[in-house]
Amino acid sequence: MINRINRQIEDYIALAGVFRDPAFAERMIAAIRLIEAAFRQKGKVLVAGNGGSAADAQHFAAEFVCKFKRERPGYAAIALTTNTSVLTAWSNDYDFKDVFAREVEALGRAGDVFVGISTSGNSENVIRAITKAKGIGLTTVAILGHDGGRTKGVADIEIVVPSNNTPRIQEAQMFILHAIAEEVEALLAGQN
Repeated sequence: MINRINRQIEDYIALAGVFRDPAFAERMIAAIRLIEAAFRQKGKVLVAGNGGSAADAQHFAAEFVCKFKRERPGYAAIALTTNTSVLTAWSNDYDFKDVFAREVEALGRAGDVFVGISTSGNSENVIRAITKAKGIGLTTVAILGHDGGRTKGVADIEIVVPSNNTPRIQEAQMFILHAIAEEVEALLAGQN
């Protein structure tokens, strides 16, 4: 058991090295600036993913609506994964592949930001939501794993965790989401 745990620790440390890449940091900064601008203009962030990424979407939205580290007003963020009536009605009557796109169509407005999270980069409903969001004037951020999968090249900004190890990708994605939330909160509080 200790050998397996040590391998997991070493895998995580190795993957965390990607955060030292200036290009990786620049993509994170671009996402931070988009979200900051949306909140400054009274826009909102819509966020979605499947499975563990759905839970991450909810976590990310909560960091903005509630708080991350600072006492401050709430920012408008909605996890598209939380309305089970919408998810099940649309998926039953139409298609699960379009469920997030439909929510983006209903809730998104030009100037908002859509954030899609996909460990594999191949989530069809996330890809379709990004496409719909761009079509109605939202800016888009994709937080992906592996090599970006079929989502690569679809979003305005893509942050790709270059790993094939799903648990390590998810851990890195949570770091990215937390870093974005922390920096957006700091910028909106007047810290540069």
